[in-house]
Amino acid sequence: MPVNTHPADTLQAAAQAAEQSYAPQWLDGFPTSQPGDSVLGSINTLPVIQEPAGAPAQQFARSPMHDTPSMILLLAGLLAVALCYHSGYKYIENFFHYMFSTRRRENLFEDHTVNETSILSALIANTCIVEGFFIYYAIRLLCPPLSPFLEGNVFPHIAIYCGLAVGFYLAQWLVYKVLGYTFTDALGSKLWLDGFKSSQAFLGLLLLPVLFLLMLYPSAGKLLLSVAAGLYLLARLIFIYKGFRIFYGNLSSIIYFILYLCAVEIVPLVFMTGVTYWISGIYNH
Repeated sequence: MPVNTHPADTLQAAAQAAEQSYAPQWLDGFPTSQPGDSVLGSINTLPVIQEPAGAPAQQFARSPMHDTPSMILLLAGLLAVALCYHSGYKYIENFFHYMFSTRRRENLFEDHTVNETSILSALIANTCIVEGFFIYYAIRLLCPPLSPFLEGNVFPHIAIYCGLAVGFYLAQWLVYKVLGYTFTDALGSKLWLDGFKSSQAFLGLLLLPVLFLLMLYPSAGKLLLSVAAGLYLLARLIFIYKGFRIFYGNLSSIIYFILYLCAVEIVPLVFMTGVTYWISGIYNH
């Protein structure tokens, strides 16, 4: 460095040299191609996606599985059964005895205890809740015009259907109690009602796995609803078979039994179906 050179002059000269050495390039943007770019060539030759990949967005369809109050209601029924099981497990062990036995003498199996009453009440409540869920899915799948209303208000509909199931059960129990009191003695009526209550309690346990599959795989809804209808029919046939064994006395009693099937087993079910559809239409409009 020269002896008379000022340090400031030296810094200025260094800055000018740096500007000349590192002058900015591509002020107007990067070029579309470079001489050494042998892979891409020109950006204009690259393929361009005309439409984004994927399917168009679909509206989310609410279901009981994604509705918190509905799932709380279902779990509450299961929790009630679990809490009563320890003290009333004997009743579950004797399901088949209550459903099929027609012995007309008092024994240990025919004594109802408080514990059995609690487990029976929990099982019946579970059955009515499960049936309410199935009614919801049945109307949603078999009545498409009502489906949008059901999806928008999941829990209110399920609560209504569970209430209808409870009312239908109580109405059936009252009718069977009156018929038993009219056409047989107290023991025969008790045996008949035991068969009704046990078959309904057992039905709820059978329907539970089908309901879980229905919530997980709604695309197979019609098939699973058919399975549920078959299980319901099986429970009714078991109860009807026990009633036939209790009330059958001679050949002429078959006529009364046929009248019973039409008036008590078929007509109320058809009437209940119509009432359910009517209430669904009234509620949604």
